[in-house]
Amino acid sequence: MNRTKGEKIFGFFNIFIMAAVAFVSLYPFIYILAVSLSSPMYINMGDVWFYPKGFTAESYIRAFGRDGLLMSYANSFIYMIFGTVLALAVTILGAYPLSKKRLMGKKVLNLLIVFTMWFGAGMVPMYLNMKSLHLLNSRLGIILMGACSAYNFILMRTYFMSIPDALEEASKIDGASDFQILWRVYLPLSLPSIATIGLFYAVSSWNSYFWPMILLTDENKIPLQVLLKKFVVDMTSRLDQVEFGIDAGQVSEEGIIYSTMVLAIVPMFIIYPFVQRYFVKGVMVGSVKG
Repeated sequence: MNRTKGEKIFGFFNIFIMAAVAFVSLYPFIYILAVSLSSPMYINMGDVWFYPKGFTAESYIRAFGRDGLLMSYANSFIYMIFGTVLALAVTILGAYPLSKKRLMGKKVLNLLIVFTMWFGAGMVPMYLNMKSLHLLNSRLGIILMGACSAYNFILMRTYFMSIPDALEEASKIDGASDFQILWRVYLPLSLPSIATIGLFYAVSSWNSYFWPMILLTDENKIPLQVLLKKFVVDMTSRLDQVEFGIDAGQVSEEGIIYSTMVLAIVPMFIIYPFVQRYFVKGVMVGSVKG
């Protein structure tokens, strides 16, 4: 079709704006990667912008050599894997019955869940609650903190509601229980939504640092994000050089911090391609039907 002059102008500006947004979104990652692979001389001069200068992997070697990095990396994987599995189990087992019209008190329960999206208990009550449950400085406490999200719960419930009731009725005629219907009918049909919500939980758990920073005092239990925050905020370059014996002429403290950031980003880049094909379908189907 021949486009009008107005359509061509709109198309040009649309492409220009989208390209600008893409650049603004990607540039921080490009900059972090470039600095992490650059020579400390160029980093300290502020001469690194788009690509590495004086290419070197010394920052990564130094980062891996720091005390606690590998342990915090392992802790992040533990919290993400077990936290995501638990969160999905809680979300699925809660969303399935609330997607059924026959459930008594369904409207009240749904209202209470939605209520938590606007109003929360606050930091101090949450901390005191964790303390009374003896979950301070506990890996289990960090895993339980993200056991369910009201937003993800609603997405999962809405997706279950989009599945035809005829499938459930046919399964009941064959003698299937509710658990069997959930396991053999609903879950296989809900893979896009489960994959999408699982990605939400995984990313949220991996990026979490506030509550682990508040609840954990044992250095062997902190996740990577808390350690990174410690590097960025709590340490000055001079104190860090004294503590770890780093020669500023060999490696830049900024380069080590950015290399640690790259290490924190890599797992999500690896996971996302496997979930991406489910992502759009899972979000759209779970958000259309009320």
